Amino acid sequence: MPKRNGRHPEKALTAVSVRTAKPGRHADGNGLYLEVDPSGARRWLLRLVIQGKRRDIGLGSATLVTLSEARDVAYGMRKVARAGGDPLADRRAARRVVPTFEEAARSCHGEHKDGWKNDKHAAQWLSTLETYVFPLLGPLKMDVIGTPEVRDVLLPIWLEKPETARRVRQRIGTVLDWAATKGYREGENPVRSVTKGLPKQKDDAEHFTALPYVEVPAFLSRLRETNQTGPVVKLAMEFLILTAVRSGEMRNARWSEIDVEAKLWTIPGPRMKAGKPHVVPLAPRAVAILKAARGLARKPDDPDALVFEGSKAGKPMSDMTLTMLLRRLEMKATAHGFRSSFRDWCAEATNFPREVAEAALAHALESKVEAAYRRSDLLEKRRKMMEAWARHCESAGGKVTPRTKAGGR
Repeated sequence: MPKRNGRHPEKALTAVSVRTAKPGRHADGNGLYLEVDPSGARRWLLRLVIQGKRRDIGLGSATLVTLSEARDVAYGMRKVARAGGDPLADRRAARRVVPTFEEAARSCHGEHKDGWKNDKHAAQWLSTLETYVFPLLGPLKMDVIGTPEVRDVLLPIWLEKPETARRVRQRIGTVLDWAATKGYREGENPVRSVTKGLPKQKDDAEHFTALPYVEVPAFLSRLRETNQTGPVVKLAMEFLILTAVRSGEMRNARWSEIDVEAKLWTIPGPRMKAGKPHVVPLAPRAVAILKAARGLARKPDDPDALVFEGSKAGKPMSDMTLTMLLRRLEMKATAHGFRSSFRDWCAEATNFPREVAEAALAHALESKVEAAYRRSDLLEKRRKMMEAWARHCESAGGKVTPRTKAGGR
């Protein structure tokens, strides 16, 4: 007997047999089956070989999908499978609900915020996107965002607000990467190549302008003599320079972190950029500054009190306090720039090993060999280096510290 429409007539189902079929599996031909449960529930099943593997695909309830509709869907899937495609993947893609950029950004933010250091950073991260990105990219589906769309967001602020633009670019990239891991988009992240189509930004090296290390002693002399600010701020600035830490690490230091006898300051991991505790050896002058600061403290015996308290009780001084001091002294350098002054001094005026200087700055090392070296005891080598730095800072202005013979090796 000849075949009809690709099915064996003796096996073909009818509309009536679909309604009256008893519990079990009933073939319609070419892999299409009607499954009937003992409860009477009826559903369509298609058995296919997809890219060499047998797969069973549900086509829906027989009360909602007619026999004719089930045959049409089965035919389309068989055609895709015979061509080497994956009808299951195609169906998942068709059913997938791709979020808008704003929806994805808020979901990404929600998943990541607990891993950020503080609530302020988490709020700023989302606020930046709300201000600069959502007005243009917010309504767009994640799978249609490409280089042109990202460029349109960045261009208005690329030259006017370069630092903000770079943060916006990085945060857009984070959202797009998140969407890719969720299967909402494919291909390369357009953020990685968008700068090729943007104008060249001006050199903004002055953002963290460093004072040449040979000028640091003269600056400290001016700092101690100035009446442009109070004694606590002057002590804080000098302590910042002598320890080569970041401004926030110094401004939030507490007495409980200081071991004056051992001449060590242990900064907790949550306050460090890399999230790991950092031990700072304290030179004699740094210890003297701490003793002077304790004498000026509101609560000198409270271990939880701030070492360099701001004008408001219990609150750290703001970063702007240091910035304004430098402006009053007509200095182009920034507070953060003194870390570069220290690093340049290490490289140009001493023989201290690079890894010791990097450890003093709490820089992350990409090299596994260097990282392993850092885990060894560098504390005494770093102590010698910080004492030498303090001696340089105490030296006559303009003189370069002679190179050390052993370099602390």
